[in-house]
Amino acid sequence: MRYLAILPVVVCACLFAGACREQSRSEQPAPITMTDEALGHYCQMALGEHPGPKAQVHLEGLVAPLFFSQVRDAIAYQRMPEQSRPIRAIYVSDMAQAPSWNEPGINNWAPADEVHYVVGSRTAGGMGAPELVPFSDRGAAERFAEENGGSVRRLAEIPDATVLAPVNFTLDGAEDAEREALLAGQHPDATEARVKP
Repeated sequence: MRYLAILPVVVCACLFAGACREQSRSEQPAPITMTDEALGHYCQMALGEHPGPKAQVHLEGLVAPLFFSQVRDAIAYQRMPEQSRPIRAIYVSDMAQAPSWNEPGINNWAPADEVHYVVGSRTAGGMGAPELVPFSDRGAAERFAEENGGSVRRLAEIPDATVLAPVNFTLDGAEDAEREALLAGQHPDATEARVKP
């Protein structure tokens, strides 16, 4: 009988907790347009000067998000323990909606935990490091993996070592020259990626 007396209190507490969870989800900040002024959080370079997908991380108490030149860097940021503020949202470029690798789009953002990632492809990200290539459409991710190597995974399936491990830029043969030209901005792909004034 005593349990029946506290049942309404328990039910109300559960309903309140559910309402709070829905409220916090609706309070999640929306992604913002990537402008010509957007700078990468780590490199402090203009994002438009780099090919490949980008990311934005919204932190509690800040109006503007942190932008990242590579999706891999944003996920590494998320997984490192020393953020100064709680993360409210992470958005990544949806490459299923991108015009091209060199033009990843400025408004085709998708929540990082809702997309499919191609991990381990031969395609380097905007800073020349291995990239996690995000797609809202699993079929598009699978096609990209067939053409460029790698496997399709969800965010929770990507090991920390994939994003937190150091990157070795030493390559062999022709890949060395091509990578160095890309990083120096002298490769045709690097030129195409630049935002025209």
